[in-house]
Amino acid sequence: MSSVLKRKPDELAVPYQLPQVPFMSPDIVHLGVLDKWLEDDKLWVPMTETVSFKPLLLCASQGYYVNLLRVRQSGVLSRHRHTGPVHAIVLKGRWYYLEHEWVAEEGSYAHEPAGETHTLFVPEGVDEMITWFHVTGGYTYVDPQGVAVGYEDVFTKIEAARKYYEESGLGADYVKQFIR
Repeated sequence: MSSVLKRKPDELAVPYQLPQVPFMSPDIVHLGVLDKWLEDDKLWVPMTETVSFKPLLLCASQGYYVNLLRVRQSGVLSRHRHTGPVHAIVLKGRWYYLEHEWVAEEGSYAHEPAGETHTLFVPEGVDEMITWFHVTGGYTYVDPQGVAVGYEDVFTKIEAARKYYEESGLGADYVKQFIR
């Protein structure tokens, strides 16, 4: 490694010369996700009248997804238990869990461990909340006593996006660009 540090930077600017691994999935690059993507309403997949998501990566091969979640109403969004860890970065607005003391505000990062059950709440005065979520595994929606009432995972996200994109005129295959 020390010989690399002694070289001039332009000497290292040589692309990899061999073929990539056969059958490797292509990269996914979405330009403008923090500005232009947020503005284009037709790409937000509605879950309810006030809750929608924009997929960034729907990784069916490994059971996780990365998306932007948008909420345009204060109140309880959902009570759920994670089957895997979750990472979140708040891009706009704020939210918290009724079971915790902290508030996730714009620019905040949160890690949620597998097995945790909590109730996501968007407080009064927040017209729009947008958060980047990386969800490993899925959610089991539960009532206050922990009884399962529904679930969501990468496969339900794919189906919701496929159905919405087909109905919106983009075509059912539009979702394929996000699937790996």
